[in-house]
Amino acid sequence: MVSVNELRTMYEQMVTARYYEEQLQEEYLVGKQPAFDISAGPIPGELHLAAGHEASSAGVCLHLRDDDTVTAPHRPHHVAIAKGVDLKKMTAEIFGRKTGLCRGKGGHMHLFDPDVNFACSGIIAQGCPPAVGAAMAAKKRNTDSVAVAFLGDGAIDQGGFLESLNLASVHDLPVVFVIEDNDWAISMPKDRVTDVEDGSRRAWGFDLPGERVDSDDAVAVAEAAGKAIARARDGNGPTLLEVQVHRRMGHFMGDAEAYRPEADIERAKQLDSIERIADDLRSHGVEDDELDEIRERAHERVDDAISWAKEQPEPSPEEAYENVFTNPPAKAATDGGNQGGD
Repeated sequence: MVSVNELRTMYEQMVTARYYEEQLQEEYLVGKQPAFDISAGPIPGELHLAAGHEASSAGVCLHLRDDDTVTAPHRPHHVAIAKGVDLKKMTAEIFGRKTGLCRGKGGHMHLFDPDVNFACSGIIAQGCPPAVGAAMAAKKRNTDSVAVAFLGDGAIDQGGFLESLNLASVHDLPVVFVIEDNDWAISMPKDRVTDVEDGSRRAWGFDLPGERVDSDDAVAVAEAAGKAIARARDGNGPTLLEVQVHRRMGHFMGDAEAYRPEADIERAKQLDSIERIADDLRSHGVEDDELDEIRERAHERVDDAISWAKEQPEPSPEEAYENVFTNPPAKAATDGGNQGGD
């Protein structure tokens, strides 16, 4: 059962993530129009936004701690916010500033925050093997930490995902895989590229539990994720969850979405998980004034992070050669790396 305070927490995370992406969208488009120029503006390169996915991250991360590991795909911001990633440093990274999480070298698809054990990647299903590795490490250390790998429905046919399910099942690891099903694998509808309508059925081939949450309802996600994470934390092995979400924007900023029926775009806009959880709070006696306060606090936090990030210095060209390799341990350096004798 989700408490009122937990509803408040999820609501604040969700409105923060939605407003954050709306503001990033505005910043990203500066200088890129009328003829779209991906290299122009304050945020060069691609930008993949996850507006409509907020219920998934809020419901899952409600049950996580800083020492739990989370990996995310190329739409990572909502997950990062729910996991507690430093918003200012994340924003600086997206703007390519030297005070960013990765000193401005990773951009929005390659965020890394060791303080809360969060990482993401633009490679499809890439986060699954590291999550399994983190879960294996937790098990070997006899801790009750868990790992969660978020991925899109377009990733469930990837070898990295399927191999990770197998390894997690064979070793009974404390890891939860969360598929965010937004009905589209880039520009292809799910039913044209995947042989199962319900991605959680992938669990059947690996003898592990699978469950689907059919609506982007943060409460339903939290309840399903709570069971899966508790199961992992208690040493009872992995779980595969699939959550229905909705993509309110294109695959990337600048995507004309000519492949997508207008009715589908409008349908996604009508299915708003934030309004749903706001109604849940009202049903528990939370007044609109308090909801407004939460929303205003979230907006202020986002505005402050973006303003701060835009004031940060850009890295010099010479810094491209720094932090490329990690120095070997002192012993390895002194003995030439010889670990097996002459």
